[in-house]
Amino acid sequence: MLLCQSTVLVVLQVNTFWGWLVLLLTVVGSELIFQRNVLKLQGDFYISGFFPLHDTDQTGSGRPVLEDCKLGSENKHGYHLTQALRFAVEEINNHSGPYPTLLPGVQLGYHLYDICSIQAGILATVNVLRDQQAREQQASRPGSGPPTSGPHTSPVAVIGPDSSSMTMPSAVLLGAYLVPQISYESSNEMLSNKVIYPSFFRTIPSDKIQVAALIQLLVRFKWTWIALLGSDNAYGLQGMQSLSQLSAYHDICIAYQAVLPKRTATNTQTLRNMVDAILKTNVNTIVLFSSKSRLVGFFPLVVERNVTGKVWLGTEDWIASALIAEIPGINTIGTVLGMSVKYNTIPGFGGFERKMKELSKRVNAIEFSKLPLSPLGKCLQASDMYALAASEHPMDSYDFASSFNVYRAVYAVAHALHRTLGCDLGGCRVRSIYPWQLLPWLKKVNFTMGNSSMYFDENGDPPTGYDIVAWIWRGSHWTVREVGSYTPDPSTLTLETSQIEWSYSGDPTSVPLSICSPDCDVGHRRLQTGQHKCCFDCLACPAATFLNKSGATSCQPCPEKEWAPPKSEKCLKRTLLLLAWDAPLSIALLLLLAATLLLTTGSAVILLLHLDTPVVKSAGGRTCLVMLAALTVAAASALCHFGPPTRPGCLLKQPLFVVSFAVCLACVTVRAFQVVCIFKFASRLPMLYDTWAKNHGPEYTILLLSGAVLCVSLLRVAVNPPEPSADLRFYPDSIVLECSQTMGPGSWVELACASLLSGLCFSLSYMGKDLPANYNEAKCVAFSLVVYMLSWICYFTLYLISRDPFTMAVNVFAILSSVLGVFGGYFLPKVYIIIFRPQMNTSAHFQNCIQMYTMNKQ
Repeated sequence: MLLCQSTVLVVLQVNTFWGWLVLLLTVVGSELIFQRNVLKLQGDFYISGFFPLHDTDQTGSGRPVLEDCKLGSENKHGYHLTQALRFAVEEINNHSGPYPTLLPGVQLGYHLYDICSIQAGILATVNVLRDQQAREQQASRPGSGPPTSGPHTSPVAVIGPDSSSMTMPSAVLLGAYLVPQISYESSNEMLSNKVIYPSFFRTIPSDKIQVAALIQLLVRFKWTWIALLGSDNAYGLQGMQSLSQLSAYHDICIAYQAVLPKRTATNTQTLRNMVDAILKTNVNTIVLFSSKSRLVGFFPLVVERNVTGKVWLGTEDWIASALIAEIPGINTIGTVLGMSVKYNTIPGFGGFERKMKELSKRVNAIEFSKLPLSPLGKCLQASDMYALAASEHPMDSYDFASSFNVYRAVYAVAHALHRTLGCDLGGCRVRSIYPWQLLPWLKKVNFTMGNSSMYFDENGDPPTGYDIVAWIWRGSHWTVREVGSYTPDPSTLTLETSQIEWSYSGDPTSVPLSICSPDCDVGHRRLQTGQHKCCFDCLACPAATFLNKSGATSCQPCPEKEWAPPKSEKCLKRTLLLLAWDAPLSIALLLLLAATLLLTTGSAVILLLHLDTPVVKSAGGRTCLVMLAALTVAAASALCHFGPPTRPGCLLKQPLFVVSFAVCLACVTVRAFQVVCIFKFASRLPMLYDTWAKNHGPEYTILLLSGAVLCVSLLRVAVNPPEPSADLRFYPDSIVLECSQTMGPGSWVELACASLLSGLCFSLSYMGKDLPANYNEAKCVAFSLVVYMLSWICYFTLYLISRDPFTMAVNVFAILSSVLGVFGGYFLPKVYIIIFRPQMNTSAHFQNCIQMYTMNKQ
């Protein structure tokens, strides 16, 4: 059983590869007869299979030269793939597989090609299309309609090739004729483009899914500082591009990126430089989106450089391949994780291969030199299947997965044939069909294979995901352990991290880090220090800002009514500053206020009961009652300063005190003026003073002075009324609850009027400092006004630097001290005389004081 009956030598002198491809397309329609390199099985319908039974070196001169496949090394992986197709066809023909009634009365055949290079793959594709064209030309001849039965001379579908680079040229050619093609290993996501590849399908997931799985794996372990290497073919280049684009959306930085060429004498140093570059970037995770043919030359240099402790993330093309695992010393490079295609065991396949091996021992291999020569030259792609079977080719995980994909591909074609031939109607109607007639049914296949479903989506891709596998070493013995899985719809990554044996710092349970900069603590933002956003310094968030997520480059400001100290991860409620009713300081002030009110009202009652006595008359008589009433109201205005500010409280708080205290000052001023005039100016201006006194001058003067201050207060409140406000700017961590316009222009005018009145009162009182003792209150009034002014100066000074409850308490204390100062300086001596020195509250005593004053003046 030989995989070659005759060969052809094609050497085309074309400038570019695609120019050579176009030339091959013209050969399809020519009369040149190509002898096929094929292992045949006759049948009613047959499948073409493209498998790599040999590996050849295509470096050469760079020209598209078709090398002799038999000169290359045996590819044991391709051997297993070939056997999987033959086994599936045998099951279907013998009705012994999972679907015994799939094609009753129909025999499947196959033509298998050795695809040892891209050139060989294109040649095989041209042969398939030539058969298709020859069949169409025969059917179009007059009088020669299509046969209703008998073996087909062209395939209904093609299975293969094994890589994206080999698949793309054949997929373009086969797609032009709508010949169904199912690849078992081509994962490049570009092949999902149905405009360019309309008849392409595959039983391996797209690299788009593999890239998503790799990204999820990087995100799960927080590996954000990586190196990315890819092979110099469509598989590696497209995979690198997709991974680079997607990594940016997950904050993964690629510190180093390079393309792996095939190792030759000229680029060995280039590969060594790549290893050195990886070490210089200090990355601990390297993603290798490469075919195994490139890594065979790369990993020995990694071992040579004594690289250890790294994490190597691999793709399905090499992660389960014994070809890579058998590289000497590779067990020292670190942890190897990667994607493996999901698969199930194929019942009976192992026994089928053993029978093939036993049969090979009884068959004498035919010497290649005895093969007949074709007119174009000697055989270039001869393959002795018995010789391959006789070799030791144990199956590893990679072979199992790919063989299962070939197995599924054959059954997908069989299910499509089942529908095309109408086998559901009681029996298959064998008739002549064209590949394009199979295409719509292939898109609709849906069957169960093992414990998974098999169908194709609108892009011709299967619904399967990937298994996550890890390399496990026991000395020199290598195994692949499944540690998780990834499903694309919905995107789900499951991992059993305890099953991974990390080769890092001697601790198999310690997950290695692969970051440029450690993540910032809470309350710290990132400041990028280079071109990669993964490299940064950490800066503490200032006060009034917070940061409760990692990776942010700016801190978030707190809401107006909240605050945060530096390095905060959340904001706190601001403290409300007010003079609460139940605060200890407030209780003390309220007791003082109660005492003040008791003193003023009690004194008013005492003075009212002794209104006709000389002491009361000398103090102003009924005017004293007005003064005490004003002081009582002024003291009561302090109640507006307790608790949260209200609109009525804000409207009354300052005007109530200023106006009432102004009334008191006006009374003291008029009384001081009267005394000074009586003792000093009455003799000089007798008629003027008498007229003023008899025409209620004192009352009108008090009313005028008080009314002026009242008008100013009412005008201020009307023009710019104070409102309850919350000052958010004075303290970053507190809210001052107060009334607005406390320091506004209107308030200053109002206070200025009261200050002028107090100054006038002080001046007139001071002028009477040498009067009789019973009429001389200059010292007491001066003391009262000094207390009044000092208390308010202290309050306003403190208000400019602080707005806390203590300052509010000082405001209340200033009100009470002003009231108590006037009361103590003016009324307390009178009450003391009335109660404790009644002998001094007589007309005789006052006359004696006046006589003494007159004698002293003379």
